[in-house]
Amino acid sequence: MDTDRLPGCYRHPDRDTGISCTRCERPICPECMISASVGFQCPECVRAGSGTGHRPAANAPRTVAGGAVAADPHLVTKILIGINVLVFLAALSAPALAVQLELIGGRYREYLGGPVHGVATGEYYRLLTSVFLHVQWWHIIGNMIALWVIGGPLEAALGRVRYLAVFLLSGLGGSALVYLLSEPYVPTLGASGAVFGLLGATVVLAKRLRYEMRPVIVMVVLMLVLTFVPLGGALTVSWQAHVGGLVTGALVGLGMLMPSAGRHRALVQWGTCAAVLLLAAMVILIRTAELT
Repeated sequence: MDTDRLPGCYRHPDRDTGISCTRCERPICPECMISASVGFQCPECVRAGSGTGHRPAANAPRTVAGGAVAADPHLVTKILIGINVLVFLAALSAPALAVQLELIGGRYREYLGGPVHGVATGEYYRLLTSVFLHVQWWHIIGNMIALWVIGGPLEAALGRVRYLAVFLLSGLGGSALVYLLSEPYVPTLGASGAVFGLLGATVVLAKRLRYEMRPVIVMVVLMLVLTFVPLGGALTVSWQAHVGGLVTGALVGLGMLMPSAGRHRALVQWGTCAAVLLLAAMVILIRTAELT
């Protein structure tokens, strides 16, 4: 077999060619190649395009992460705030609901004379439902303001789907670290872990766009100071949720923002999400094994 032979045209396999379509990268012979603004394209890519040789989706405006630019760049942030507010109101009207949604790691806890089972018994949904749960007005107001201020610009930069992935994975990462390191029967709730994750991704975004880093770094340091230096009163801060969310958001942000445009960018982005999800799952399973 001659390993030095050129590949055959995908439409005419008997014709060797050294030219590939700039869109799909399939080999094309001189009869099939059609001139484009850059290189040559195959007839199928030209037919699938919109008159410029590009596929229709390729002509749509894209965010820095490759997501579609939406008419309302803050829609997902608004929906997340709305869900948090609805859950808050539901918990006010039915306090027992909060007990069913908050993050409790242990296997068993008495509440109002009845048993409440935690994550260790298989109620893994608590790791995410607790992210949307608040029971005090100052808690939800603070988190929702932070979600709007930090999340809105990040959503516009990433696109809706990628932004939602950062939020959910950051919330899960924060909950996983809480589950691993906190006392198993201390309830934890709130969106701050996910908000810290958005902040971590914002640091990556600022670096990617070569923005002035000092304001972002100051914000991170300030929020970490508020995490580790108690201010007294009724506020109890879960540093595990904040640190876990911050690190998770930064990792997912790296995967979303650092790859340059190309065929494999989406693969790197969603592969990073899958890897972070797998890491969180390993942490959760390890803790579950300890508690059971």
